[in-house]
Amino acid sequence: MKVMKFGGSSVSDSVRIASMIEIVESTHRAHPVCAVFSAMKGVTDTLLFAAREAAVGDPGYCARLRDIEERSQETCRALCTGDLLDATESAIHALCVELGQLLHGVDLVRECTPRTLDLIAGFGERLSCTIIANAMVCRGLPARYVDARTLIRTDETHGNAMVDFAASYDLIRAQLAGRPDDEVQVVTGFIAATDTGVSTTLGRNGSDYTASIVGAGLDVGSIEIWTDVDGVYSADPRFVSGAFVLPEISYREAMELSYFGAKVIHPYTMIPAVERGIELRIRNTLNPDAPGTRITATSSNAQTITGIASIESVALVNVEGGGMVGLPGIAGRLFSRLARERINTIMISQASSEHSICFVVRDDDAERAAKALRDEFARELHQKQIERVALERRLEIVAVIGENMRGKPGISGRVFTAVGDIGLNILAIAQGSSEMNISFIVPQEDRQKALNAVHHAFFPGGV
Repeated sequence: MKVMKFGGSSVSDSVRIASMIEIVESTHRAHPVCAVFSAMKGVTDTLLFAAREAAVGDPGYCARLRDIEERSQETCRALCTGDLLDATESAIHALCVELGQLLHGVDLVRECTPRTLDLIAGFGERLSCTIIANAMVCRGLPARYVDARTLIRTDETHGNAMVDFAASYDLIRAQLAGRPDDEVQVVTGFIAATDTGVSTTLGRNGSDYTASIVGAGLDVGSIEIWTDVDGVYSADPRFVSGAFVLPEISYREAMELSYFGAKVIHPYTMIPAVERGIELRIRNTLNPDAPGTRITATSSNAQTITGIASIESVALVNVEGGGMVGLPGIAGRLFSRLARERINTIMISQASSEHSICFVVRDDDAERAAKALRDEFARELHQKQIERVALERRLEIVAVIGENMRGKPGISGRVFTAVGDIGLNILAIAQGSSEMNISFIVPQEDRQKALNAVHHAFFPGGV
């Protein structure tokens, strides 16, 4: 069996869904297929917005509910015919009635709990998969709707639930492994359930995660992630004119590139597939003939570096002072306070003199991080052990990534020579002991120049 996952852009309307069905049908001629789907593009955001409106008594949620049903019914009418059209229209209406009752309840109590929000957020996948499964049958492709809440077991951490892999794999094998090979399994992405049947969601890129869990549970040979780009690029093509699709990268390279902003696949969604050694492939629904990018345990890529990624809209927080030298516990207190404030630290750099610790956070968290640390170190600031907690905003992280960087001298020199030759100022540098990542900070307005300079230094001719 092959697992295929299609994101919101691949199922955004009836035209895209029809094209997607052709791709599934072509694959299905050679392999049994389990296909995982996201909600139609924009629907999940609309559901979350409607829930927020209902929670404050804003009647606008009613119009959003009507828009979702009208869009779903319009898509259904373009794809389904005969008795299946009637059945699909009825199923869509029933789901929207259920959703309306939930939103009305939120409106009445003026509160949307995380548990209720998870239930509301999952309606997008339930609607899209209802339409897609019946549209496949109407086109002569046997298909079965599968609610992932019957397959994937989680804890009760709503919004980003933790998966019980052993229980989930047992359920996946029991419900999917013995199905007829000529029947496409149409699985709802993103949603799961506790062992008592309470709906949960799998967090950011949850449908990718669903595909990875299902693929691992079935121990398939390949998981295809279908999106709207040709594969993983050597750099962001919006900013680097010579960027090209990488034919093959390793799991670790994919995780690093994803962490640093490359829209490939979220790192944690890969974990089940990585543990089972399952090949991942990034493909383009809009260009199905493109070979895409293979992600495997080891890559045959011979380039010194694999790619360059970046994270925009970050801020640099610098805690410095002569009194920090030799003072135990400063770093522990600093990062413990950030953790209590639920602020994620993206990058860390500390001088060997111990005179300063600088770290990078999302720009939206910058002021809150600086204030929290000024409160935490109020005594040290008063006694001048710490001189200041400084904040610099509107910055960009640039990360140079590749497993072939390990053990090769001169890589850092080439990176920083390329940036220095165009006169850019680097504010901070970090490199992991794995030697497969060199990261540095530049002002946001210098992002494009930095990316192009480094890309040209390692890929002077492009592809």
